[in-house]
Amino acid sequence: MNYVGNIIRPPSEAYAIILQVTVGCSYNKCTFCGAYKDISFQIKPEDTINADLDFAKKHCHRQNRVFLADGDVLILSQKRLVRLFNKIRRHLPWINRISLYGSAKSIRNKSIKQLLELKSLGLDRVYMGLESGCDKVLQFVKKGETATTMIAAGSKIREAGIFLSVTTLLGLGGVSLSSEHATDTAKVLNKMAPNQIAALTLIPLENTELGKEVASGSFILPNPSQILHELHILISHLKDIKSQFHTNHASSYLPLAGRLPKDKDSLLLSIAMALNGAIPLVPDYRRAL
Repeated sequence: MNYVGNIIRPPSEAYAIILQVTVGCSYNKCTFCGAYKDISFQIKPEDTINADLDFAKKHCHRQNRVFLADGDVLILSQKRLVRLFNKIRRHLPWINRISLYGSAKSIRNKSIKQLLELKSLGLDRVYMGLESGCDKVLQFVKKGETATTMIAAGSKIREAGIFLSVTTLLGLGGVSLSSEHATDTAKVLNKMAPNQIAALTLIPLENTELGKEVASGSFILPNPSQILHELHILISHLKDIKSQFHTNHASSYLPLAGRLPKDKDSLLLSIAMALNGAIPLVPDYRRAL
């Protein structure tokens, strides 16, 4: 496969065929993200994508999923996406699921009719980075979105009947906005009602604006206990939604998994036990992005 740069994919796509369609992120202004800082956004040539599909056709028969990388493949025109999905169906007829990252903006730019068309061609899952439901935090990290615009995007995916996986980022509000960040994020998730919620934990990177603010002391990163309190607040405020919930990302201090609302109490109990020292936390040297 012809990969350019670092390939980033969700944990649940570990066994998927990773087909890189774009390079980098079309937005690339978030102060906390260092994934694509040195890469200009580009759409890969169709000849390269076709060569990768030929490779997968020959060597990837044991994998029945395709994940489209990089940061925001959904930003491509509908015409181009339809052509790509049809190629996947022709080259890899055994594939039963196509997934991708979708920014809130690119989702809003698609009509329900267009999303339904992609669903009919195999689009099964969209991963969207909410990060926070707190407008103060979103503005601070230059996300380019508000709670309202995020809800509109997530609701559109759900209306189209496509599986919606949403990521949040514990610690993104720092110490000063920790509680507000958790509470407001839960409010947005309640309105969005995603099928899956993944809570990652902020790890500041040297090549980011936020990383430099942490180094200078202008942004105070919550300590592990404060992160767990934030997680407890987040889960406590999730109401009346049916969703998978997990903190299984490598950045997490406390790996958890469960289904809401069934496992809500057990998730909260695990956090309380970790805060009391009954469950060990993942040490910093083992945490990574």
